[in-house]
Amino acid sequence: MTHALSVRVAGLACAVLTLSVAATPATAATSGPRPELGDVRQAMRSLAGTTGVVGAIGEVYVDGKRVGKGSAGSRLIDGKGGRIPSDSRYRIGSQTKRLTAVVVLQLVKEGKIDLEDKLADLLPEVAEQDAVARADEITVRQLLRHTSGIPNWFDAKLVDLYDFTTYYPPLDLVKMSRDQPRTGEPGAKYHYSNTNYTLLGLIIEKVAGRSLAAEFARRLFGPLGMSRSYLPTRPPQGIKGPHGHGYHTDPQGKLRDMHRLNASYGNAAGGVISTARDITRFHRAFVQGKLLPPALQRVITDPHEGQPTQPPSERLCGGDPAFEVPSGGTAGFIATTFTSSDGRLQFAVSTTTSVGSPLTISQAINKAAETVLCPDK
Repeated sequence: MTHALSVRVAGLACAVLTLSVAATPATAATSGPRPELGDVRQAMRSLAGTTGVVGAIGEVYVDGKRVGKGSAGSRLIDGKGGRIPSDSRYRIGSQTKRLTAVVVLQLVKEGKIDLEDKLADLLPEVAEQDAVARADEITVRQLLRHTSGIPNWFDAKLVDLYDFTTYYPPLDLVKMSRDQPRTGEPGAKYHYSNTNYTLLGLIIEKVAGRSLAAEFARRLFGPLGMSRSYLPTRPPQGIKGPHGHGYHTDPQGKLRDMHRLNASYGNAAGGVISTARDITRFHRAFVQGKLLPPALQRVITDPHEGQPTQPPSERLCGGDPAFEVPSGGTAGFIATTFTSSDGRLQFAVSTTTSVGSPLTISQAINKAAETVLCPDK
């Protein structure tokens, strides 16, 4: 889903590229003078003043080194709990999807799977249990690019966002979407669905013979030095150490603390918990072409079929330099990472939220990024 809310629930991990996106990955960082930057602390104070923002943290990096940080608002609602340390862990939401996609494409590079392999062949149980319609037609490529036509299981009609205790195996979540209307023919058009990435997580585990958490650690967290990142998969696993708490109003009108969101719901689609330092390391390595060969990287970065593009007026910094802006969020948080096309300049932002418009908060995040990354524009 995008930042648009349904009656009760925002989409798990928005993954909306909200601003100007680099068309092709850079292959190496370009050394040069440090760019002029705005005041991160002031940007976070302005962001925390947005209706619905409980706390906001941000860190800016140049050539992989932190050059600014800020925290504003509070750890708990109503100004309680003190400020959130800027290096705290937080949910990255659907930025997780890019990690999942990278691991899948590394398996493609290694010859263990093919982009045109069919879902029913890779996960026979999906077809045997009739968990996905037309599983014998849907390919790995279509799952990666959200063109499978499989409906989204993360929907207020299908899951209880306020169930913090029940463990739902990934295949059970997939089955929840089975009777929903398909969103298109396999391969025909883009339609965002968390179910695609839940299935890709199962494929990774089947092919690798390890848990998804172990594959993330082996292929990404360890090699990239993402020492404080991890993937919780079962409730009541949550965020370790000091962190912000987000809130959402349940159907009975009660404001609920969402900081221990059911770990079943994230997984390959949106479950990773990270820090500003760690997630910028991942995105920097990605845009610099260090994780995938160019042809496979384009499977992720090429424009999606039928996906609307942002008008030029909404480009960060006027589109120069170009930034890639993966984002993720659901009830209680929005997290966004801005990375220039050469990987030199990055800004990671996490907001915890309560009431208020997710779209308004996202716009405020973009404004904060502009004041930090391009203060003269």
